[in-house]
Amino acid sequence: MNILVTGGLGFIGSNFIIYIQENHPNIKITNIDAKLEGSNQANLRHIKKENYRFVYGNIMNQKLMDKLIAGSDAVFNFAAESHVDRSITNPKSFINSNIIGTYTILESIRRFKKRLIQISTDEVFGSLKTGSAIEEHILNPSSPYSSSKASAELLVRSYVTTYGIDAIITRCTNNYGPRQAEEKLIPKVITLADKNKEIPVYGTGKNIRDWIFVKDHCDAVFRVFEKGKWGESYNIAGNNELDNNTIVKKILKIMGKPLSLINYVKDRPGHDFRYSLDSTKIQKRLSWRPEYRIEEGLEETISWYLGNKFLRAKK
Repeated sequence: MNILVTGGLGFIGSNFIIYIQENHPNIKITNIDAKLEGSNQANLRHIKKENYRFVYGNIMNQKLMDKLIAGSDAVFNFAAESHVDRSITNPKSFINSNIIGTYTILESIRRFKKRLIQISTDEVFGSLKTGSAIEEHILNPSSPYSSSKASAELLVRSYVTTYGIDAIITRCTNNYGPRQAEEKLIPKVITLADKNKEIPVYGTGKNIRDWIFVKDHCDAVFRVFEKGKWGESYNIAGNNELDNNTIVKKILKIMGKPLSLINYVKDRPGHDFRYSLDSTKIQKRLSWRPEYRIEEGLEETISWYLGNKFLRAKK
């Protein structure tokens, strides 16, 4: 089997490629990445070269995507601009990567009749005061980032309905784990705490997210690929709803650092208070559940960041 992974130098994409090599070594992987803001070549520095090749390119290049998708059995679209703060200051790059890029992939999928797994996010549902969003919940994005991901979902749905393409959408909650960019909350806390520097926390630190260890997410995505029904969507949750204060304090406790490092700063514009997904569908229909407890995942994540300082620095 040949698969195409887009954005494979990014956080989740690189972990997915490593997951495939460790669990499905006979699958041939092509990784296309444009080496943009979220990419880090060091993420796959130790990748096994057998059954793997890297292509430097942009998913908005129709001719290139036609060539790569024609030679693949399935596409896993991890490529995305994903940092909310940057989407507020520079929305255009998010529109290009997340909407135009998805459109380009869809055109190739339609032309060559391949399977697409579109990786989305819980942020498309917006902030929820109570309850958890099921797959059919109304899309209500708040930021340019989440709006671009919701737009991509609508494009995928329209191609399923209009052209009958074989596509599935997955939505996950907040990922954490090795190889995540240090602008994100958990790696930022780890790297700053390691240097005994102040840790900025937005607002009161009471914003709530559900956290999933990246290895669990990768396993869920492949389960959807193997057993999921085309045209459907599947929510992937970690069952770890915690506010930012709790996450930061857990990390500091594991690292043996004082709480006095926490520094509350002005909140960002449009900061959603709470995201939450109901993942009953994937649990019951595809027999998937997350394996990592939050403490276990944080310990492995902290260990990786402290042991790979040189790897993290390489771009």
